[in-house]
Amino acid sequence: MTDEPAPDPEVEVDARGLRCPMPVIALARAAQGRPPGSRLVLLATDPAAGHDVAAWCRMRGHALADTSQQPEHTAYRVVLG
Repeated sequence: MTDEPAPDPEVEVDARGLRCPMPVIALARAAQGRPPGSRLVLLATDPAAGHDVAAWCRMRGHALADTSQQPEHTAYRVVLG
């Protein structure tokens, strides 16, 4: 048994229907103040979001852990660095 706190649950950022650059702006706002290792998932319908999220992760030192195409949106899973 450890005294370490459980990791925070994954934070969902719903940006479906928003156009570039709003999905990545919503993701950046959700990331503010969260510690390294925090997990966020961005739900977006804008096809430009994939490029924006990848670039944002590179610039900020975060990891784009997974991208999954759903029938009505794409989910981008990010781990904060």
